[in-house]
Amino acid sequence: MYDEQGAEYIDCINNVAHVGHCHPFVVQAAHEQNQVLNTNSRYLHDNIVDYAQRLSETLPEKLCVFYFLNSGAYHGHLSSLIDISPYKFRDLDGQKEWVHVAPLPDIYRGPYREDHPNPAEAYASEVKRMLSSAQEQGRKIAAFFAESLPSVGGQVIPPAGYFPKVAEHIRKAGGVFIADEIQVGFGRVGKHFWAFQLQGEDFVPDIVTMGKSIGNGHPVACVATTQAVARAFEATGVEYFNTFGGSPVSCAVGLAVLDVLEKEQLQAHATQVGSFLMELLGQQKAKHPIIGDVRGVGLFIGVDLIKDEATRTPATEEADYLVSRMKENYILLSTDGPGRNVLKFKPPMCFSLENAQHVVAKLDAVLTDMEEKVRSCETLRPQAKETLLSHVLP
Repeated sequence: MYDEQGAEYIDCINNVAHVGHCHPFVVQAAHEQNQVLNTNSRYLHDNIVDYAQRLSETLPEKLCVFYFLNSGAYHGHLSSLIDISPYKFRDLDGQKEWVHVAPLPDIYRGPYREDHPNPAEAYASEVKRMLSSAQEQGRKIAAFFAESLPSVGGQVIPPAGYFPKVAEHIRKAGGVFIADEIQVGFGRVGKHFWAFQLQGEDFVPDIVTMGKSIGNGHPVACVATTQAVARAFEATGVEYFNTFGGSPVSCAVGLAVLDVLEKEQLQAHATQVGSFLMELLGQQKAKHPIIGDVRGVGLFIGVDLIKDEATRTPATEEADYLVSRMKENYILLSTDGPGRNVLKFKPPMCFSLENAQHVVAKLDAVLTDMEEKVRSCETLRPQAKETLLSHVLP
């Protein structure tokens, strides 16, 4: 990426520009379709059929019905914002009574950690407990929503077997399992095209949501589901309609993104570069005590920064400082997680081995400099030390 003065930056975080910023093949596909665009004539264009067919080839056979939208969060996000706005909900008392939250299946920070004999079963039991509590209150279960890899939650990798067990509990209670692939799908994990497939080839969600990366920055999103769920929706008599969802241009862009992923072998590339980046970051963990954990798969990686190894207290201020210093070095990073202390790596899929090497070298230099400045404070009186730290960690 380039700023207004022409300075070049390495982008480590933009998972929307999935195959690279302004990829010429994607730009050309949008341009050509725009030249013959006819919107809202109520007749199907071949592109939407072709795109649905191509998507179906990447998914388990049961997920064969597609609803196209123009944003991954458009309807649900807007309605939710209205629902909790001061218009009708003036006190910030948390989620509504019909929303139930299960513990994040985080084996580094959660209640069941890496030393637990079966964290997948333990976290799934928490979901079962939550369902039982809701049912005791006379409530019915509609759905379980989860990112296939919780990203905003801190680049979390759920333990293997967690989703299949949760799906078993949810379906037994009468609900459906919804896998959110908006930030993590489309080959990003390398080993599989979809992140939910990390939980096993036999695991199939009832609904999969996708967006962001599928249009490489163009506003397009999609919901894939089963015939059974689609028929149940149709039986309500409610017709799904979206003026711009699945437009000829959007589908042309979506098809172009799939073509680039295939022609440039970006899924295999994510495996290769991601493994290399994980190895380099692992070396930094051994060198810098502030790095408590390095976790990830493919080009979905989190670096968990801590103040203390025993307590794993989030190093929030230090993480913010690192992001700022890396930007000064022309590298764009950001943080996620409840403590805003997890450096996230979700770069465009064209991120190279050379990019990885350069980024980690700069990260090492910034961490080393920060540690040296902090050590230099230790011989100073407390007030002077506090003053210097305020300059090191603004």
